[in-house]
Amino acid sequence: MALADFISKQFIKVIQWNEGGDDVLSYRYPMQDMEIENGGQLTVRESQLALFVNEGRIADVFAPGLRTLNTRNLPVLTDLMNWSKDFESPFKSDVYFFSTRLQIDQKWGTPEPITTRDKEYGVLRLRAFGNYSYRIADPRKFFTEVTGTREAVFAADLEGQLRTTIIARLTAIFAGSEISFVDMAANLGALTDKVTNDVKPYFSGLGLELSQFAIASVSLPEDLQKVMDQRIGVNMAGDLNRLTQFEAAESLEEAAQNTGGTAGMGVGLGAGAAMAQALMGHAMPGETGPGQARANSDVAAGATVAGSKFCIECGKPMPERAKFCPECGKPQ
Repeated sequence: MALADFISKQFIKVIQWNEGGDDVLSYRYPMQDMEIENGGQLTVRESQLALFVNEGRIADVFAPGLRTLNTRNLPVLTDLMNWSKDFESPFKSDVYFFSTRLQIDQKWGTPEPITTRDKEYGVLRLRAFGNYSYRIADPRKFFTEVTGTREAVFAADLEGQLRTTIIARLTAIFAGSEISFVDMAANLGALTDKVTNDVKPYFSGLGLELSQFAIASVSLPEDLQKVMDQRIGVNMAGDLNRLTQFEAAESLEEAAQNTGGTAGMGVGLGAGAAMAQALMGHAMPGETGPGQARANSDVAAGATVAGSKFCIECGKPMPERAKFCPECGKPQ
């Protein structure tokens, strides 16, 4: 080495890293045209690890603390360089820092609905959302699999790959699950545990530790949700025939109470005819059988007599304030 080159070369006395952001996972300390002074100081802060790399080979890993750099505390690097134990000259090495802080509230979600077969509703398309957190647990593996020679690695650099892995495992679990969609809310804990156990080995393979994983919700796309709401409404309505009878009876009662003139009477007769048809079921417009005549007679009587109404079960006239039908005993 020429004297001018030696004089111009810079020697590093203190090596440390002040993290520049919350999402920085690894950082290569700038070493261009510089060498580490033998006896220099290495500061590794809490939530950090430091890795020495020589000619592309991992040498030494340092936990948090303050250290003096010499051949006595760089055993692997000393062996790689074939230094003697009393080596005192400056030395060249790449130094990488890793943040071991927890990367919290990392979002994941299904960009497209997952098609799965539901045991109760048939083929469904499901959406799912949640979050997870992780940290660097093995800097050697993370350096080998992710960092390489890059100056810095950010959480955003891993986001897409980690999210894709989570969704792939979630899709496989949904496909093999026997839990119906309506029961998923009650079984989110079991689904979360299953996905967590399936995803952890992949994180570990990158030198990461999956600290927390959560499924916040499982839902249907908007178009399918409308269909589901309609089905729920039908189930809540129960027997639609009885619902129709009940609505017809209410209409007739309002018409019977409206005695104001010919128009009110016409409305009452029309409502009475509608109810008679709903109650008789088999009687069609224009039929004149005994049952139809009796229903028409009852309707006419109810439409003109104030203070009366019809039973919602059997259709017989009854007092307006009665709580039970005197004919069939049905509660009103």
